[in-house]
Amino acid sequence: MEIKIKDWQERIEETTQAFLSSFGGLSPEELSYKPDPKVWSIEENIQHLIVINESYFPIFQKLEEGTYEKPFIGNFSFLTKLLGNTILKSVSPENPKKLKTIPIWAPNKYHDGDAEALLKKFEDHQKEISQWIGKLGPYLEKNQIIHSPANKLIAYPLSTALEIITIHEKRHFNQAKKILEQIK
Repeated sequence: MEIKIKDWQERIEETTQAFLSSFGGLSPEELSYKPDPKVWSIEENIQHLIVINESYFPIFQKLEEGTYEKPFIGNFSFLTKLLGNTILKSVSPENPKKLKTIPIWAPNKYHDGDAEALLKKFEDHQKEISQWIGKLGPYLEKNQIIHSPANKLIAYPLSTALEIITIHEKRHFNQAKKILEQIK
C-alpha cells in the first residue's frame, strides 16, 4: 500500500506543479477570464478543486479519530465498487461529457481577486491533501468504505476516493489549460 500512497502523493505534486507553472504568471483578469458564461474560468477550476477536496477532510478526520461510522450501503461491496467506479469514470479526463457540479462544490468560495494568493492557497491545499493521504494507510489496508461528502447514500472504497481526487484534479487542469489556450 505504501507504493500506492506514494503514487497518489506524486500525482498530487505533479498536478500542483502543473497548475503553478501554467497559471502562475497570469493576471487576475486572465485567471478569471470566461469565454462563455457556462464555462468555468481558470480561477473557478482551481476554486472548485479546493472546495471539493476539502469536503473530504471531515471524513478523513473522523477516520483518524476513530469516530467514522461506515454507511449502511458500505456493507454491500459489489455496490460500493460499482458506485466508486462509476464516479471515477465520470470524472476522468478522458470523459468528454460535461458534468454539472452540485451547489456545495460550486467554485465561488475563495474569490478575492488576488491571483497569487489563490495559487498559494491551492499549493497549500495540495500539501494538506498529500499529508492526509500519508496518514490514511491503516484505513486503506482495511479496505475502508467511506461515503461521498455530498451524499451519505453514495459510498465507495477509500482507495477509490483518493483515485477520484487525483484524476478529478487532472480533468480540471485540462479544462483550465483549454481556457489558457484561448487567452494566449
